[in-house]
Amino acid sequence: MTDGPFRSAFLAGETLGTWISIGHPTVVEAAGRAGFDFVVVDTEHTTMGLETVAELVRTADGIDGLGVFVRPAWNDPVRIKRILDVGVDGILVPMIDTPDDARELVEATRYPPDGIRGVAGGRAAGYGEKFHEYVTEGHRELLTVAQIETATGVENADEIAAVDGIDSLFVGPADLSASLGVFGQWESPELREAMERVIEAGSAAGTPVGTLVVRGEDVADRVDVGFDYQMAGKDTTTLIETGERIVESYEAVGGR
Repeated sequence: MTDGPFRSAFLAGETLGTWISIGHPTVVEAAGRAGFDFVVVDTEHTTMGLETVAELVRTADGIDGLGVFVRPAWNDPVRIKRILDVGVDGILVPMIDTPDDARELVEATRYPPDGIRGVAGGRAAGYGEKFHEYVTEGHRELLTVAQIETATGVENADEIAAVDGIDSLFVGPADLSASLGVFGQWESPELREAMERVIEAGSAAGTPVGTLVVRGEDVADRVDVGFDYQMAGKDTTTLIETGERIVESYEAVGGR
């Protein structure tokens, strides 16, 4: 099976994503209009349910070339299975600390005999119309991304990156900074060293490594660190900080 255009571009480090925590299709449409290549729909730290996720995925499908990753709450095969049946392009799974965690993740995305994913004719399989094709080969197009966000994960990054079926590593900066004892100190030597170690592990395994920045001014620095791709911007942060600048401009001219 040959890789599709989105998968190929992602693995080549030629895509830019953004973070979605507001469960409304308009936000996905806005991301597409802004020129992002993919969105990450977060269900770990939001109240979004699967019905909402499905609507966001359908919206993205109507925007030419826009990919969708979904982050489940945990490395749980039941949660993962239900998300994959919606028909996403990739899954981003938190707290992958060991090679065993990574292998369990891969098994949750693959059908027997390669994994434990339950077989069903859901949306990902065209509601049954592409059932055989999807179960035998099509599901392998899915991008499987392991989040490295603890000191233990950093220590095991080489082995995690080398697990067959792990397509990419993702450094979660907030949790990793907390794990390292430098929470929120984005330029701390400890955090930067950990990031560089994960990037080196990915490079050695031929596995692209990405991260998240919530503000555009931080993009260049993370490129300099050596990340292959980024999720840049978070919907709520962008909304709040843009609003704050508008309020400041209004007050500066005597308003309110």
